[in-house]
Formats: sequence, C-alpha cells, structure tokens
Amino acid sequence: MLTPRNLVSDRPPLQSLVRITLNVVLGFVILGPIIGLTAADAIYDGDLLNDVQHMTMGPGFMEAMFLMQGTVTFVGLILLPVIHLTRLEHKSLAPFFPPQPKTWMMLVVVAAIGIAFPTSISPLAEWNLNMKFPEFMSGFEEWAMQEEDRLAKLTEALTAFGSVGDLMIGLVVIALLPAIGEELVFRGLLQGELWRSTLNIHVAIWVSSVIFSAIHMQFYGFIPRLLLGALFGYLYYWSGNLLIPMFSHFLNNAFAVIMVYLNHMKLIDVNLENGEAVPPIYVMYGVVISTGLLYFTWKHYRTLNEATE
Repeated sequence: MLTPRNLVSDRPPLQSLVRITLNVVLGFVILGPIIGLTAADAIYDGDLLNDVQHMTMGPGFMEAMFLMQGTVTFVGLILLPVIHLTRLEHKSLAPFFPPQPKTWMMLVVVAAIGIAFPTSISPLAEWNLNMKFPEFMSGFEEWAMQEEDRLAKLTEALTAFGSVGDLMIGLVVIALLPAIGEELVFRGLLQGELWRSTLNIHVAIWVSSVIFSAIHMQFYGFIPRLLLGALFGYLYYWSGNLLIPMFSHFLNNAFAVIMVYLNHMKLIDVNLENGEAVPPIYVMYGVVISTGLLYFTWKHYRTLNEATE
C-alpha cells in the first residue's frame, strides 16, 4: 500500500495543495473553457455560448459540445496538471504507474467493481435525487434543481448518439478523458498531498472525494459521486497504482454511456437517466459482488506489498 511519499512535490504539503488548486482553476475554469469554446464555436453554425446557456440544440450542437467538453477536460485535468507535475515540481509520472505482477487480472477485477458498485448504491442515488430541503433552504433547493435540470438537458444532448461513431466519440469524451484527468488530479495529486498534510489516509480519501463530487455542481448526485470517489481513492491507496482507479472509473462511466445508448436504440428497457434504483435483487447482487471483489483486491495488494517489503 502507499505511504505518504513526496510523489507530487517536495514543498510543504499545504503550499503544494494551494499550487495544485490554482493550477486546476487556471486550466479547468479559465483556460480550458476559453480554448474549448473558441474551438467549438469555430465549427458551430450559431451562437454556441447562447445555445449552451439556454440549451437550444441546433444542428451540430452535440459535436460542438463534445469538442468543448473534451478540450476543457484535457486542458484542465490532464495537460496542465502534467505540466505542473513534470515542469514546475520536477517530478515523474512513472511512480504513479509502477510495474506490478498480475496487473491485467486486477484491471478485470476493478472493472467489475466499477460496474457492480453503482448498482449496489442505486437506492442511495435515488434517495439523493429526490431529497427535500427545509423551508429555510428553499433558495438553495431552487438553485440546485435548476442546475440539475440544466445539466440533465446537457447530458441528454451529449448522449443522443445517432451512430456507433457518435458513441465512440462519446466514450472518449464522457468516459476516457474524465477517468484519466479526474483520477490524476483528485487521487494522484490532491489525495496524495492531503495525506502528506494530515498524515491520515482516510481523511485524505474522503476530503478529496468531497471535492471531487462538489466540483461536478450536481447536488442531486452528490452522495453517489462521493461514494464513487471514495471507492477510487481506496483502490489507489491499496494498489499504489493510479492505473487501477483510472480503469475502474473508465468502466463505470463507459458502462453508463453504453447502457444509455442501448436504451435510446430501444435494445434494452433499462433507463439509467430516470434515476430510479434498480430492483432489490440486483442491488443485493451488486452488494455481494462489490464486497467480494473489494476484499479480494485489498487482500491481493496487501499480500503483494508484504512480499516486496
């Protein structure tokens, strides 16, 4: 298992955390959106910014949104964090991806976890989606519902695949790039530096998971995303290999995208977009499979680390 090493920076951990935060804000909030919007607007026949704000989906809207979203993720969560790590902190990416025996076997295992775990927590996801607030929080509730509705419409636009080619592009933009970038930033950088600053891995995992969930700006999906963040955090802690949570994250996202595509094509009746919990029998299967595979993963990496000590 990992120990709180200086993988990210040799600076004091709090100083490093501030620098990481500024890097992500610069890339994900400022530069990424500017570059993405400029590139997407160049291929879109219309006022893209206005259409995004009002969710007016004209011809070519999905392609433009894919370009913009992919650019934001790549610039903000991959390119600038890699530059930060390698050029500003003079660290290598290699220690985040150490060679390990039976890696292919474990990728299959954590891929299954990435699919089974969301099934096991689907009742919590449904509860979170239908959460009601007290009267004094009515202003927040109204804002949260408006934001949820806007993002739901955007997700619907991004998953209205008209062909297998659209599906492939969607898998790259919605599943692959976020899995790489979000795990690099939230598990590789933030979780590692939070561990160095608190010397408590559980605090580091859960704090980085809270930030991971909050940055998506979808309160009605906050709890399941928080739990997924914690899942990926523990997978990274146990394995010491960022590829493990990245692959589980990718399969989790990809499974959802493919299920939505199959539903739109009328090939299956399951509709993940309605937010309803799966039938109890499948929840039970998800709990049993997730628990078993998580125990197997923990045991495998514990044995591996004991053998190399």
